[in-house]
Amino acid sequence: MAEGTLNPAEESARIAVERPPLVAPGRTMGWISDYVSSIVEAQTPRWWWVAISITGTLLLVLIACTTYLVATGVGVWGNNHPVGWAWDITNFVFWIGIGHAGTLISAILFLTRQKWRTSINRAAEAMTLFAVICAAIYPTMHVGRVWMSWFLIPVPNANGIWQNFRSPLMWDAFAVLTYFLVSVLFWYTGLIPDLATLRDRATTRVRKFFYGILALGWRGGNRQWRHYEMAYLLLAGLSTPLVLSVHSVVSFDFAASVIPGWHTTIFPPYFVAGAIFGGFAMVLTILIPARAVYRPLGDLITVSHIDKMCKVLLFTGSIVGYAYLMELFMAWYSGNPFERATFWYRATGPYWWAYALMVLCNVAVPQLLWFRFFRTHVIWVFVIAMFANVGMWFERFVIVATSLTRDFLPSSWGMFHPTWVDVAMFAGTFGLFGTLFLLFIRFLPMICMFEVKAVAPSANSHQGGNP
Repeated sequence: MAEGTLNPAEESARIAVERPPLVAPGRTMGWISDYVSSIVEAQTPRWWWVAISITGTLLLVLIACTTYLVATGVGVWGNNHPVGWAWDITNFVFWIGIGHAGTLISAILFLTRQKWRTSINRAAEAMTLFAVICAAIYPTMHVGRVWMSWFLIPVPNANGIWQNFRSPLMWDAFAVLTYFLVSVLFWYTGLIPDLATLRDRATTRVRKFFYGILALGWRGGNRQWRHYEMAYLLLAGLSTPLVLSVHSVVSFDFAASVIPGWHTTIFPPYFVAGAIFGGFAMVLTILIPARAVYRPLGDLITVSHIDKMCKVLLFTGSIVGYAYLMELFMAWYSGNPFERATFWYRATGPYWWAYALMVLCNVAVPQLLWFRFFRTHVIWVFVIAMFANVGMWFERFVIVATSLTRDFLPSSWGMFHPTWVDVAMFAGTFGLFGTLFLLFIRFLPMICMFEVKAVAPSANSHQGGNP
């Protein structure tokens, strides 16, 4: 054996410890720019028109239902006495939870120097913004007089009336608005170098003007890069606590009350873990079809990326399962008969099927991800992610509806049944979300080109690439 070469055992050990590349070998920096830009620059594909026709129809349903609700009143929802919060707040918490994964992937993984985030952070951040927009519809409608919803923001007004700052609903307004604004800044700041690339590649005046305005005069000089990196780092540091705070604040809406099933200190970490779980499930739900439609994206969003996201899904899903067990244990251990009755009612009452679906989708099915086979086959990953999406919606429904239908007094017991407006509006928010996402991938680079180039094999001459 020649000196300096490895024997078969050493070679196999080297391969075992070597991490798979984050970009497929042979993909140069030029290829990354050309392909990602071509998604925006090429003629609109036929599947895109079909997809936006479907999501656009659902969006029209949302607009029609919202118009009907504003004209008629929130009585068209199924809310009643005692279930004043039901489908609408369930959907609000569901969409806010989905918005967690984007900022988590971008901010926390950026600060911890996880390079695998680079291929997925741009689409995940966009998903965050669109999910928060969908979520904001529900509390805005729930106030009843939509035209007065600006009262949620503490601005001086002629009547000298100020908000009730002790209300958890006000904390919601501050937390969600702050999270949205910082997420927009974070997302847009990361876009600027790639917008400049699109501007420089533009072949028409309209495109050059459009991307030139958005690129804010970016030329890629040393000074600009230094300021950019500092701004991105500061925004990442500002976004990180917001990821943890937003859903904690949303959980305070429930935990600050005295309703059995809501008044519990485990809610903040339980809600945050559930939000990350649901958010990552939605990231997989949108990226796997995008990867299938644009096949070369498989060289940038590799099986290794999907495997890592599945591990996060498994970890957070296990935390959610632990939280379910802790809730049951504390209901028993507290000795509070109302708490015990509430949790017994959740599992065996009229909504037992929702509780069973919640446990099945959020706890049982994700355990398949312990096996590498399920983590590396995109069809199985997509199916498991869909289960997680369904399960997270039912989790919020179980928490919101079952506690209100059975509180302290039998005289105030009642059932909740959604109306067609409830169902249609929820379907319509998926239309809004899908339409915004399709517009995003059509007009903006869905992959962060300059960050992906930094982790490509061709960026490292020691791995045989061309520096």
